[in-house]
Amino acid sequence: MEEDSNGSELSNVIRIDDERVRDHLGRIVRGTVEETLNAMLEAEADRLCNGGRYERTEARRDQRSGSYDRKLQTKAGEVRLKVPKLRRQAFETAIIERYRRRESSVEEALIEMYLAGVSVRRVEDITEALWGTRVSPGTVSTP
Repeated sequence: MEEDSNGSELSNVIRIDDERVRDHLGRIVRGTVEETLNAMLEAEADRLCNGGRYERTEARRDQRSGSYDRKLQTKAGEVRLKVPKLRRQAFETAIIERYRRRESSVEEALIEMYLAGVSVRRVEDITEALWGTRVSPGTVSTP
């Protein structure tokens, strides 16, 4: 063991950087949420087509036509989704409502902050700090 200038013994101390651990776990959770939602979208497209990607069968009802990117705010942070496109029918997902950009629980939290007396400007600041995007005053003040 090493001794410091006072003669006391220094032990091997493990120091944990809470912020780095939190950031790392946040990235893992966000990645898992993103992978799960994308897998659910793919499974839903397979069900609508009645066949998997590149699968050719008599029972197949539709074919894939690529995908488009979409962002969604979740409790875990912003995730990027690859929403499948189909050739013969519109892909109406049951997982995410059309035009919704935030998970409903995020919107509920914003409204609860406003109803608890937090100013609209403060709610905007909080959302920017948490998710990197500001919400419109209308989203906050319209329960």
